[in-house]
Amino acid sequence: MARRTKEEAMATRHRLLDAAEHLFQAQGVSRTSLQDIARRAGATRGAVYWHFKDKADLFNAMMERVTLPMENSFNHENNPQQQLDGDPLNSMDRIRLSTINALRQIVTDAQTRRVFEVATQKVEYVEELQAVRLRHLAVRGGFLSGIQQGMETAAGQMRLKLPVPASAAAQGLHAMIDGLIQNWLLDPEAFDLLGVGQHAIDIYLRGLGFPGSQPTPSSPKPA
Repeated sequence: MARRTKEEAMATRHRLLDAAEHLFQAQGVSRTSLQDIARRAGATRGAVYWHFKDKADLFNAMMERVTLPMENSFNHENNPQQQLDGDPLNSMDRIRLSTINALRQIVTDAQTRRVFEVATQKVEYVEELQAVRLRHLAVRGGFLSGIQQGMETAAGQMRLKLPVPASAAAQGLHAMIDGLIQNWLLDPEAFDLLGVGQHAIDIYLRGLGFPGSQPTPSSPKPA
């Protein structure tokens, strides 16, 4: 009985998150109330507060459901332990692979695309959503730290002197990827995010002195 109750609670939590995704996308985060979310999910307002402290907590849980798998993949690809385990990829290959995999997930997975659209186009950092802003900054900081560390490791492996500090190079790569994603979300028909992204990442890393990547398959169509 306890297991069934736990499963039912998790099912309710996921219905609330699903409802939030669609409502946030349709009418924006600030204009969506917790009552709206509860109604769409077929739950009570009390159920919302059972699972989430407030709207910011719910928003962050919605993001984590999609971005955590991507963040975990990035951390796995850039784990130095892989070198000790005989992984043939160097740190630069891992940076390429993890960033391209992130673009591929946005292109091919409708839920990921919807959540990123909400996060980039449908949220205002008003007072009630300051926790959302703080999480955004924390995720960005973690990404930049991982990229910087990967670049420093790769430069050491290749005995390469970077033309700019690794911290600046990481900021530039992040800004380029973030800009590509945001512009593609505005109009997915405008360009091929995965194809353009692969070329842009390769050109950027070549400009830093890293060798180019091998040709990759063409981008799949969005789901």
